[in-house]
Amino acid sequence: MFSFIVTSKRLLTAFFHAFKDKEFQGLFFILAVTLLSGTMFYRGVEGWRTIDALYFCVTTLTTVGSSLEPATDFGKAFTIVYVFAGIGIMFGFIRILASHVRLGRSRRKAKSPDAAEPAADGPDA
Repeated sequence: MFSFIVTSKRLLTAFFHAFKDKEFQGLFFILAVTLLSGTMFYRGVEGWRTIDALYFCVTTLTTVGSSLEPATDFGKAFTIVYVFAGIGIMFGFIRILASHVRLGRSRRKAKSPDAAEPAADGPDA
């Protein structure tokens, strides 16, 4: 459980650092609009509850998949276009977030006392 908490803290810290990046802000906005529009579409066309529609959108764009599937031909056609457009947006968002996680890790290593170079008067000098 401790590991989960530490990892979650690092992810949230990276998210807030990433939010200073204009490219990240743009992708975040586009991703939010994509998820919102997909949720509204599936809610209206497929008649799904809001949480089910959002769940389907998130699991589809992260390529996890779900047990839900569109029943109408229009819903299936929309999903094809939605997947091609949305996966690139989602992976771009994840790529930038992951780079900020790595950047945070390198910042922590640089601050740690173990990162200091060994003294030149050691046995190898």
